[in-house]
Amino acid sequence: KRKKLVQDPDVEVVYIATRHIRHYKNSILCLNNGKAVLCEKPVAMNLAQLKLMLEAARKNNRFFMEALWTRFIPSFKKCLELINEGAIGEVKLIDSDFSFQAPYDVEGRLFNPVLGGGALLDIGIYPAFLALEIAGKPKSIKSHAKIGPTHVDESCSVIIEHESGILSVLYSTLVANGRTESLILGSKGRIRINTMWHIPTTLDLFKNGAEPEHFEFREEGSGYEHEAEEVMRCLDSGKIQSDIFTWQRSIDLISVLDEIRKQTGIVYPEEVERI
Repeated sequence: KRKKLVQDPDVEVVYIATRHIRHYKNSILCLNNGKAVLCEKPVAMNLAQLKLMLEAARKNNRFFMEALWTRFIPSFKKCLELINEGAIGEVKLIDSDFSFQAPYDVEGRLFNPVLGGGALLDIGIYPAFLALEIAGKPKSIKSHAKIGPTHVDESCSVIIEHESGILSVLYSTLVANGRTESLILGSKGRIRINTMWHIPTTLDLFKNGAEPEHFEFREEGSGYEHEAEEVMRCLDSGKIQSDIFTWQRSIDLISVLDEIRKQTGIVYPEEVERI
């Protein structure tokens, strides 16, 4: 079925939503057969895999983008707009949480290392993305993880000092229900992206000494249409990467994830990580 799909002349672009242990091979298969690719997050298991994926995109002159849909949803775009226009002054600290209690299934994808399980790669990637998008590249990273009995990280916490001087406090867990909110604190106020902050949702602006402002962004659709629209815009313009979520963005993000894994001892079987 995969071979038939990638060789179909009527197929221009493929959205890869397989388990992330298969993103590497699936993406390269599509790119080498002349298909543009929108690949779910995490785009690969490690930076080494991603580099080969990008090499395939360049070699075949085909569009490739990590499908980190949060970057394109209206609530997150409004958050960036407020920050950029100085609504909360100079950003000082970011507090981002993605926590929920998943059904405990040792064979399921969340708790099985053979399937790339664990909190960091599945949900911790969202707070890491938010921190990099708002605060920029890290200067230092300090992280801790609770490795569970199936040998994947059930919980993970990260503190990033960014080159910009901003501090980010990030945490994720699969074993407890949390706020799943993000707070961006500035010198003149703060923004709260309300639960579940990674999807089209609401946000509140608290300016020092002023009444809060509330913004609604709930939609009829799922929210995935916004990243799909970006792919179509890029293809229509003949681009092989998005100007909004560039290849470098994916490199920076997976590099941070790799460093967190190195510090915390989050490891996977060799067959999952190989290139």
